[in-house]
Amino acid sequence: MGLFDRFRRKQRPGVLRTATSTDTGHLEQWAAARRGVEAYVEPKTTVTDTTVVLVAHDGEWTRRRIDGTEGAKKLAKKLGIPIYDAGIVGYPKRMREYTRRKNQNG
Repeated sequence: MGLFDRFRRKQRPGVLRTATSTDTGHLEQWAAARRGVEAYVEPKTTVTDTTVVLVAHDGEWTRRRIDGTEGAKKLAKKLGIPIYDAGIVGYPKRMREYTRRKNQNG
């Protein structure tokens, strides 16, 4: 280990990023502040653990890591929101439209 290695903020290459309580807290707060929220689970990749995308009624969305599919199911149950597999059902049209509007405005 080099002299300044402990001060690095990034993880080492090849280390899978996993969910933290900060991720879960963000998702809970985000969902509580919006209506019509649905959850879309994204599969684990070589770089990132399983993620969940929350989409509000107007298409606004947020994405965070989650502790696997079971963690996503627990979160959805806790929040009382529907949950879908993004790989099967895709993302809602309102999410794509929201992203398009945001990209046009800024």
